[in-house]
Amino acid sequence: MKIGFIGTGNMGTAIIKGYINKEESAAARIFAFDTDTRKLESLVKELNINGCKTTEELVKSSVLIMLSIKPNIYAKVLDEIKTYITDQHILVSMAAGISISYIESCVGKPVKIIRIMPNTPAMVNESMTAVCRNKSVTDQEFTEFYKMITSIGLAEVVEEKLIDAVIGVSGSSPAYVYMFIEAMADGAVLEGMPRSQAYKFAAQALIGSAKMVLETGMHPGELKDMVCSPGGATISAVKVLEENGFRSAVISAVIAAAEKSKEMSK
Repeated sequence: MKIGFIGTGNMGTAIIKGYINKEESAAARIFAFDTDTRKLESLVKELNINGCKTTEELVKSSVLIMLSIKPNIYAKVLDEIKTYITDQHILVSMAAGISISYIESCVGKPVKIIRIMPNTPAMVNESMTAVCRNKSVTDQEFTEFYKMITSIGLAEVVEEKLIDAVIGVSGSSPAYVYMFIEAMADGAVLEGMPRSQAYKFAAQALIGSAKMVLETGMHPGELKDMVCSPGGATISAVKVLEENGFRSAVISAVIAAAEKSKEMSK
């Protein structure tokens, strides 16, 4: 399937690189357009993908059209390309606040739409992507797309009403995780560890801990208890985190991101 990317920002580029990292031959099937011609030319040269000079060229060259653009220009871009969209095309939205019904209203005719919410770890094939669709997308088309999107990490089919929660817990959360890694490393540096080494220890601890949750199926609280020996260093650290509202702050951050997403949908 030929895939077109309108926009090559952080998320679009992450997905493009994720596909190619997983399957190098995919580059020949990827088309891209961006108003920033210098950035596009650089990406085309780096990844050997196909650059397009106009959105019309991109739509006519692709079947799957990834709308990797800012929410505030969706209406403009959809108005620009709707004439060229046929019943063979599938539009893919990946922006916070842009619903399936909004795209349908902008296009003004029956159109196949898939809505996804990936995150930037797609760049290293570790994305967590939520996926939903409208009724125009066939089971076969959806299965093919699902297989494609899982090439850049894990994916889960969700109801569209849960996308705001997905943004809070997954779409935005890499930022929280990077802050956590940085903070843990700062603590280790304060204790005398070289910074480059501190980042490695902190990041790998998160990778390993996350794999324990995904692969053992155990409750995170149970896994936490396994690390907390009576009277030990870990339970002392947990006490400090609790005293400073660690879990409450994280819950509030997830809710804040979800609520902002809801606000953007209005």
